[in-house]
Amino acid sequence: MEPIMTPTMRFEAPPDTARTKNIILKKSSIRYFYQQSYQRYKRWLNMTVKDGQAIELGSGVGFVKEYIPELITTDVVSYPGLDQILDATDMPYDNESLRFICMLNVFHHISDVEKFLDEAQRCLKSKGKIHIIDQHAGFFGRFVFKYLHHENFDPNALDWSFCSLDPVSDANGALAWIVFQRDQDIFKKKFPSLEIIEYRPHTPLYYWLSGGLKDWSLLNKNMIRVASKIDGCISKNSLGANCFVDIVLEKQ
Repeated sequence: MEPIMTPTMRFEAPPDTARTKNIILKKSSIRYFYQQSYQRYKRWLNMTVKDGQAIELGSGVGFVKEYIPELITTDVVSYPGLDQILDATDMPYDNESLRFICMLNVFHHISDVEKFLDEAQRCLKSKGKIHIIDQHAGFFGRFVFKYLHHENFDPNALDWSFCSLDPVSDANGALAWIVFQRDQDIFKKKFPSLEIIEYRPHTPLYYWLSGGLKDWSLLNKNMIRVASKIDGCISKNSLGANCFVDIVLEKQ
C-alpha cells in the first residue's frame, strides 16, 4: 500500500534505513525499549476519548502496529510502509478530528515546536491527548547528550525553534525539557487549552547499555529484564539521573 502524501513531503529515507530497521527488529535489547514505549502509548490511548483518529508522528521504521494496529503511522521522511507522509507543523487533518498523537524521540527533531503545538491543539478533540517520549535534561543526560551523542543538545537555547535542513539529524535534544520544564510558564500562557498531566523522567542507563541504534549491545537476552528493573530503581531514587521522559498533554 502506497502512503498518502501531502504537499509538504520533501525528504527521502536515508541510505541506512534498512540497517536501522534491522537493528530495531533484531536487537533484543533495543526492541525491548521500543516495546515498553509502545505499551505506554497503548495505556494512554486507552485513557482518552474513543472517537477520532490516533496517529504516531515520526514513525520511521518502528513496529508500533504490532501493538496498536489502528494507529496511523506518519513521518515527514518517506520511509517504506508508512500510512501517511506529512509535516507535523502543517497536518492535513480537520479541526478536532484526532483523539491521540504520540511520538518517540521525535519532538526534539521538530524545528518549530510552537507551530506543531498550534497544529496539535487545532486537530485534537476535547480530552484528546499528546504522548511525547523524548530526551530529558537530567544531570547524567546533559553530559551524555552533550558530549557523547551525535545530535545537537542545547539546554541554554533561547528559542524553541532551530534551523533544520535534515529532519533526521538536525535537532535540539533539550527541547522537551526547555518547553515543558524550563519554560513551563510560557507554555501555559501560549497553550492554555493544553494541560500537562504527566512529566515523568525515566531510563537513566538502560538505553545506553543497549547500545541504542548501534550494532553493539552490553545486554544479552537474559539481562534485559534485570537491567530494566535496576534502571527503574535508579530512576525512582535519583530523578536527575534520568535520560528520557514521558510527557502527556491533554486538551481541555
